[in-house]
Amino acid sequence: MPTTLKEFESVWPQLVEDVKKQCNAYGLPKNALDWLEKSLNVNTVGGKCNRGMSVVDTTSLQLGRPLDKKEYFESAALGWFIELLQAFFLVTDDIMDASKTRRGQPCWYLQPGVGMIAINDAITIEGCIYVLLKKYFKTHPQYADFMELFHDTTFQTELGQTCDLLTAPEDDIDLNCFSLEKYSFIVIFKTAYYSFYLPVALSLMYLGIATPKNLQTCHDILIPMGEYFQVQDDYLDNFADPETLGKIGTDIMDNKCSWLVNQALKIATPEQRKVLDDNYGQKNKDCEARVKKVYDEMKLDQIYHEYEEKRVGEIRKMIDNVDTSEGLKKEVFEEFLRKIYKRSK
Repeated sequence: MPTTLKEFESVWPQLVEDVKKQCNAYGLPKNALDWLEKSLNVNTVGGKCNRGMSVVDTTSLQLGRPLDKKEYFESAALGWFIELLQAFFLVTDDIMDASKTRRGQPCWYLQPGVGMIAINDAITIEGCIYVLLKKYFKTHPQYADFMELFHDTTFQTELGQTCDLLTAPEDDIDLNCFSLEKYSFIVIFKTAYYSFYLPVALSLMYLGIATPKNLQTCHDILIPMGEYFQVQDDYLDNFADPETLGKIGTDIMDNKCSWLVNQALKIATPEQRKVLDDNYGQKNKDCEARVKKVYDEMKLDQIYHEYEEKRVGEIRKMIDNVDTSEGLKKEVFEEFLRKIYKRSK
């Protein structure tokens, strides 16, 4: 059985206590300790935790049985390190994007008394990963590999963010900057590595089966799967029912270098291209409606569904061909695909 959010969240308070214990050892004043605890809880808890729970589920699938108490705690702790990484990214991302809300609450930097202290909070949240990694995994044979993987993934995600910020600034709209090649780089480096590859690689390292062959197989399947997931996200932003999606899509107004606009630019007539140039990235409902009308004229929903079937077919073929001789199980990939194929939110 896959882990539940409630089970996964039950591990979190212990990790916060561990961080506080380390801070107390440094003699951190109480007001700063209270601030850190609040920042950790507000920014790390409250999401879907899919990335973190994937570490637990992968470990259980690989072992072919439910985890014992120690295995559950340790694999969930590794999962929470991904959630801490995600929190670090989101706090800084919200400042860079001038976002207003996150998970239904004001963004951390907009909460009373926070402001630009949020930048330091984000860096501190990232530091908590390594405090906790040292506490629980210093004697693990893969300790150095865990460290390296987190550092590599952080750098890769930041490169994706660099490309995203330079390609699609909200205050300088130029659709000539967009391309499917740039889109692919942004998606792979900003989403696929830490959302898909990282949880599985951590689990394999934890279990001692992260052989070069197994890690390469994970990379070859999970990076395209992560790319498909983001394309799906872009499609849902425009075409999904906001009630089902749980939010109103904003990619058009936010000048996002999304899959849809890149597909549109590829096939636009001169007239349609002018509509896109004049209206994309404008904070205006009428402009957004004109772009959406062009998307409908181009039948982008149909183009997406054709892409989805082709991509999922390719991924399924790769899963069928997984070499299991070094302990890697196909079920890990099948479960990831099951969760995202044809999702509506």
